[in-house]
Amino acid sequence: MLDPRKVSFDPNKVNFDKDGLVPAILQDYLSGQVLMLGYMNREALEKTLENGDVWFYSRKRKQLWYKGETSGNYQEVVDMCLDCDNDAILIQVNPLGNTCHLDRPSCFGEKSETVLEKLKNILLERFEERPEHSYTTYLYGKGIDKILKKVGEESAEVMIAAKNGERTPLAEEVADLTYHLMVMMISLGYDYKDAIKVLKERMK
Repeated sequence: MLDPRKVSFDPNKVNFDKDGLVPAILQDYLSGQVLMLGYMNREALEKTLENGDVWFYSRKRKQLWYKGETSGNYQEVVDMCLDCDNDAILIQVNPLGNTCHLDRPSCFGEKSETVLEKLKNILLERFEERPEHSYTTYLYGKGIDKILKKVGEESAEVMIAAKNGERTPLAEEVADLTYHLMVMMISLGYDYKDAIKVLKERMK
């Protein structure tokens, strides 16, 4: 059950429209990807706060809608907040499966992906398909020792760029290191979100 005291949210401040509804945007709490837009009435909001999974109100069917009840792709609430006018809700969730009814992560398609999420998906595709003449394919083929060597080299280059104090070279080296770290994690069966989750926990 979601504890309403642990979310950045006061349900009493919500400004519902003339139809008793408020738009609610779902966002992946780890990647930041926008997942979907739905609508809540007061009962849907109360049920969401009560059990910790997202409930909507279906304007088409004129009834409550438990997100994931049919597909099993529930949306676990991590945090909720209101916009500056108190008439829209941002709900950060842990999506248990794809959010879109078209069996995609987001109703907004690939354009809603963050840079890290796009990079992860490209690297996963390279890992599975191993296209020729791809540097990423080359790294996967050489194995973890080669990948770790590159992580070490890129780390050293980040330090050198930082010591030199030039913004553009430092940004380029950090980008190179980020790429190689993600290759390393994918090759080991991990996700960059594992690290983001740790950071979020530490920020508490």
